[in-house]
Amino acid sequence: MFFKKSKKKIPDESLEIGTIKVTDIIAPPSIEISQNCIKIGEKFAKSFFIFSYPRYLSTGWFAPVINLDAPMNISMFFHPIEGRLILKQLRKKVTEVQAEIMEKEEKGLVRDPALETAYQDIEALRDRLQTAQERMFRFGLYVTIYGNTEKEIRKTETALRSILESRLIYIKPSLYRQKQGFVSCSPYGLDQLRVHTGMNTSPLSSVFPFISFDLSSNEGILYGVNQNNNSLVLFDRFSLENANSVVFAKAGAGKSYAVKLEILRYLMSGVDVMVIDPENEYKFLSDAVGGSYFDMSLSSPHHINPFDLPVPMEDENPKDVLRSNIMNLVGLLRIMLGGLTPEEDAIIDRALSETYAAKDITLESDFSQIEPPLMSDFQAVLETMEGTESLVRRLKKFTQGTFSEFFNQPSNVSIDNKFVVFGIRDMEEELRPMAMFIILRYIWKAIRSQLKKRILIVDEAWWLMQTEDGASFLYGIAKRGRKYWLGVTTITQDVGDFMKSEYGKPIITNSSLQFLMKQSPATIDVVKKVFNLTEGEKNMLLESAVGEGLFFAGQKHVALRVVASYAEDQIITTAPEEVLKIKKAKKELE
Repeated sequence: MFFKKSKKKIPDESLEIGTIKVTDIIAPPSIEISQNCIKIGEKFAKSFFIFSYPRYLSTGWFAPVINLDAPMNISMFFHPIEGRLILKQLRKKVTEVQAEIMEKEEKGLVRDPALETAYQDIEALRDRLQTAQERMFRFGLYVTIYGNTEKEIRKTETALRSILESRLIYIKPSLYRQKQGFVSCSPYGLDQLRVHTGMNTSPLSSVFPFISFDLSSNEGILYGVNQNNNSLVLFDRFSLENANSVVFAKAGAGKSYAVKLEILRYLMSGVDVMVIDPENEYKFLSDAVGGSYFDMSLSSPHHINPFDLPVPMEDENPKDVLRSNIMNLVGLLRIMLGGLTPEEDAIIDRALSETYAAKDITLESDFSQIEPPLMSDFQAVLETMEGTESLVRRLKKFTQGTFSEFFNQPSNVSIDNKFVVFGIRDMEEELRPMAMFIILRYIWKAIRSQLKKRILIVDEAWWLMQTEDGASFLYGIAKRGRKYWLGVTTITQDVGDFMKSEYGKPIITNSSLQFLMKQSPATIDVVKKVFNLTEGEKNMLLESAVGEGLFFAGQKHVALRVVASYAEDQIITTAPEEVLKIKKAKKELE
């Protein structure tokens, strides 16, 4: 079999069929247009237009729509109207309204306030147009929302209507004109819907959606500068429903710097401040302002007795104070002894009551004059009870072993200073949650004894949140602090560990002030969900510079940049190179 070679060129159809153009890449697989929506591939889109506005529009009324957590396109069209034509129309309209008013007066009818208001508004607008203070426009505002299902579209539509109709602004879907609505909301600059409302310059200015909250007030301290409008953020945390605050940031984002700046400024305002410091970061500040710094460790000369009792306030029952103290001690012992069975829990509760009774501490005792028991006294009571061998054996390392230097000593620290810091950096890691619990109980005892304006700083709070009892106690202080004029500041860099506790979210919701600084990509999704952040705010927290973040105060929040004077910076800085420079300069002066 022979084949004759053809000289005719055969076109390579595979090359033509396989050619891919840019439009093929960006175009959706299909577009289906119906009367009330468009299906683009697997997604749905629905377009709306605003057709009715109230007489008055407040500034920033459109901002809630912009901030709605739903994908959407928004287009605004401004078509100028020639002044000569609009003045002619207004002259005709004012004549009609005036004639109608005069006709009612002649007939002796009750005056119509709506007509009189319309007459005044038209005359005022004519004056401003005549003097070029205002201009008239035909204004069109269109919105296209997107969703994966029609149910999702309906949910977004309901939210959109709720926002607008609460302001007496009404929308309609562009029925049978969804294509024109979609094109009008696309970045073509084409107004194909052409549904317009006549507006002058003043109400049009209120449509501008990007507004920034102003947190300046007559009282309080300077927190920083509003990055949106460069205004000063002056605020008093004690003016809110509670004075609690949470600060979340990754290491090196500037959270300690911001908190120390807040401490320094509140100290100058006459507010007492107490700090639990896990890394001895506040020692330099304490020395600079003449505060009291207690280095708490097993070899430290400073001791706190867990069995100390607070002095009841005038409106408090000593019985309730004693019972509350015993309940807190049960929680502490649960942490110290590595957990308790229900039987051991009951034994501990009874043993604590007998320990106080053995020291003649009753409901009639003056708690300010008593000598509280020690951990060894509690052990002695346990040894007289049945079924306590395991408890006594576990307790001995805190009463006779190495740990007894911290846990079995009478209190010898005073927190009468305006600024008090408890440093626990040198405390063994396994003892840190217990030490923080004991220090927190001692501080709470002092807070309950005297009513005055105070701030309590709990740095690296996730240490305390590792145990249920520690987290519960911190939450209790945050919840009850307002009664004692106390603001609790909770600081942590490990948001994940903080939120693992069932008390993490309640502590946040009971904090009127929240400061979010730079976050790590590993935890940003948790932060976004907890604080209900927008995608833009999430990206901002990932890219924030040192000392920048989102500052929440009640219902308002701003993008904040922390600023300090040179003198303040020299006192609060923790950058190693800056600390060395300051120490070197100090030695040279000496």
